[in-house]
Amino acid sequence: MGNRGNCVLYCRVSTEKDTQELSLSRQYEELTTLAESLDFNIAASFTDKHSGYELDREGLLDLLDYIKEGSVNAVLIQDETRLGRGNARVAVLHLLAKTNTSVFTNHDNGPLELNEMDSMLLEILAIVEEYQRKLHNAKIRRGMKRAVEAGYRPERNLSNQGNAEGRERVEAPVQEIVSLRDKGLTFEEITSVLKGLGHNVSKATVHRRYQEYTAEQEG
Repeated sequence: MGNRGNCVLYCRVSTEKDTQELSLSRQYEELTTLAESLDFNIAASFTDKHSGYELDREGLLDLLDYIKEGSVNAVLIQDETRLGRGNARVAVLHLLAKTNTSVFTNHDNGPLELNEMDSMLLEILAIVEEYQRKLHNAKIRRGMKRAVEAGYRPERNLSNQGNAEGRERVEAPVQEIVSLRDKGLTFEEITSVLKGLGHNVSKATVHRRYQEYTAEQEG
């Protein structure tokens, strides 16, 4: 087993022509050699016959799922265009950076060397995501604060407060939705409160559950 951990190989050609099979085979052979030279253990390999401008590639999606589920240290590619072209390439690089997965290329004979523009774009994307997370948490806090000010007491109304085992709750607590709605909270605020209490619900789900409840009462 390689001392640097596990890697996956990704090979891509742009068309499904039979002549491209030779290119895929060549890429695989070159990446196998690269993995050996870099002392990586090859855990899996993925291929695509699809345009690099598109993200909806079966091999790429399988690769991202594999990385998310397993222990992968790096992705090996022939050159950076194999991951994608244009905005698609930057998007894939961003997803790999989020999982702390390194990218090695046969072209660079080592770590992918990003140009100044790509580095700047990836840094901007990371900053935007961080502020989106902060904004999301701020909305949860604001919704919870308004609910408490309106007299809502989650410790009394929710028997399973929290989520100690880390499982997502699918069911929306209808009585809590109705209670919060009666206290004047908007559906967005109610959603924020429930998320803060560990309920994985969307604004649309909250609104739908409330409509179902009111329809039942009127019926």
